[in-house]
Amino acid sequence: MKADTKPHLTRTHVQELLRGMIRIRRFEDKCAELYTREKIRGFLHLYDGEEAVAMGVIPVLEAKDRIVATYREHGHALARGVTMGSIMAEMYGKANGCSGGRGGSMHLFDAGSNFYGGNAIVGGGLPLAAGLGLADRMTGEKNVTACFFGEGAVAEGEFHEAMNLAELWDLPVLWVCENNGYAMGSALARTESQTDIHAKATAYGIESEVVDGMDVIAVEAATRRAVEKIRDTGRPYLLEARTYRFRPHSMFDAQLYRDKAEIADWRKKGPIVRFQGWLLENGLIREAEIAAITAEIDAEINEAVEFAEAGTWEPVETLTKHVMAETGATPPVLPEPSEETVEMSYREAVKQAIREAMIKDNRVFLMGEDVGAYGGCYAVSKGLMAEFGEDRIRDTPLSESGFTGAGVGASAAGMRPIVELMTVNFSLLALDQILN
Repeated sequence: MKADTKPHLTRTHVQELLRGMIRIRRFEDKCAELYTREKIRGFLHLYDGEEAVAMGVIPVLEAKDRIVATYREHGHALARGVTMGSIMAEMYGKANGCSGGRGGSMHLFDAGSNFYGGNAIVGGGLPLAAGLGLADRMTGEKNVTACFFGEGAVAEGEFHEAMNLAELWDLPVLWVCENNGYAMGSALARTESQTDIHAKATAYGIESEVVDGMDVIAVEAATRRAVEKIRDTGRPYLLEARTYRFRPHSMFDAQLYRDKAEIADWRKKGPIVRFQGWLLENGLIREAEIAAITAEIDAEINEAVEFAEAGTWEPVETLTKHVMAETGATPPVLPEPSEETVEMSYREAVKQAIREAMIKDNRVFLMGEDVGAYGGCYAVSKGLMAEFGEDRIRDTPLSESGFTGAGVGASAAGMRPIVELMTVNFSLLALDQILN
């Protein structure tokens, strides 16, 4: 390991790591309290026990890097620097929330910090992250996209489709599996024939490693290695962080699938208890400093609650903003029609429209099944690969959800993809990405 990739365990740095984990834990504790008071409604998935993963990974990233998270993403948002007040207001469903009150607990989003948010669909963020990485690959940017997902997501087809695309196209994505042992209430061994998650990435040729997800320093060290490798090679990397969630899957969970003794055992080796004890033992922090940090965090949480309480509800008249297309939007200015009339087939007209868009805007590219070398199932794209090259006329695997989601991600990063699904019934396999 190069010297600059090793964690620098200065007093300031280690105390910031501890502060970050305590901040996440106490924020989640407050959310649980507010949920019982019916201030927060709907689903609520808390991050208690997994704090070392977010704090070990996210501070290593640069501001230009992007983050895609899961529905258990409060800790990721806090670690990324999304303001606590805007997160809490979003939990309340208020208009001053980071998603305008439209997302709630599972859909935190903040463009300013390149936090591409949570995703309520298990595995749904993986193709999106692949698309963000694809945009960087095509533009030559040296960014890293970090995509968090749980071990339950590896059973989804979107996991395998995203892994294949990442390896096939050399996408600069850091895949972070937060393996807490349970996909909702199903233990990993009950649902997966191969329980070593990192081995699944290795099968695709992606470099991967396992890390103790309860050890924030171990997570940081592994992340530094991975991020350096991604920036140097532009290739994907997977970290499997083995961790544990202390609270139920969600606030509706009776936890009939595990006993209290198991949870108690894991709490004894929790990331905060473990790291705080090590800092005290080595004289890197004092009890008085911990008390001061906790008091500062509690004050910030109180301010966040006040901010949320004081927030306003979105007016009924504008509830569909950012959800539905605006009615009465100004149509684009069309060029004056020429006096020349050209007769052509619909197929040729579509081809020429694609060609014209690609000539006018280098961000436009076409991807889909057999659009390149084959020339398109209906010959719409015949000849375009020879004219524009394989990068912009991009053949895809037969993975409709994967490449459709990649198109969404690339679009979010500023590209202008044209995604072709060969037949309308094939699009049903991509409905998660199209609708969600």
